[in-house]
Amino acid sequence: MRKLAPGLFAVSALVASLLASPAAQAAGPSAAQLLAKLTSCSQISSGKYRSDSETSANIPVCGKNGAVWYKADLDIDCDGQRTAKCNESTDPWFQPDTAFHDSKGKPLVADKLPYVVVPSPSGTWDYRKFGIQGGGVVAVIYNGRVDYAVVGDTGPTAIIGEASYASAVNLGINPNPENGGTDGPVHYLYFKNSKVSPIEDHAKATSLGESLAQQFLSQN
Repeated sequence: MRKLAPGLFAVSALVASLLASPAAQAAGPSAAQLLAKLTSCSQISSGKYRSDSETSANIPVCGKNGAVWYKADLDIDCDGQRTAKCNESTDPWFQPDTAFHDSKGKPLVADKLPYVVVPSPSGTWDYRKFGIQGGGVVAVIYNGRVDYAVVGDTGPTAIIGEASYASAVNLGINPNPENGGTDGPVHYLYFKNSKVSPIEDHAKATSLGESLAQQFLSQN
């Protein structure tokens, strides 16, 4: 073993100390750590969802301690405030509103804020009865990445698997509302009874999400 000069030893020790510090570590659990807890489904929905209108209904909503989750595709939601990227010209299905609004009472901005679209309440499943609400935190997991989003909009009662333009960008998915998205698999992990305020503060969503994800690992 080659010995280091005293000065080099001190520098090396300092570097090692910094690398071992919490600030140098990944702030939250990895995608692999979270997925390891999502290998089996305890179904909480009365029925199953379709990923698109043409597909069969084969996606259940599953329960875990402190969370609910499902595995689906990811369609692009570009609804909300009009921007250069999200408007009637870029998105044939554009709607100038979202189910939940920002702290100023305005619709969310899909190309700025990572958010998830939850199916509207129905006989299949009612998210409100399971501790899920507007502004709730969701870990969206795809291709080795974890992005912390908020519950920002509601969608069809029979279809599941949709997130905002900004969520797609963060996950490395084509965000084009007309031809983007992915067949997945994308895992959506909702943390019960969580809420980010203001809803548009993505930094808060990430910080809270990392903490809740760590708690999820310890409880499941």
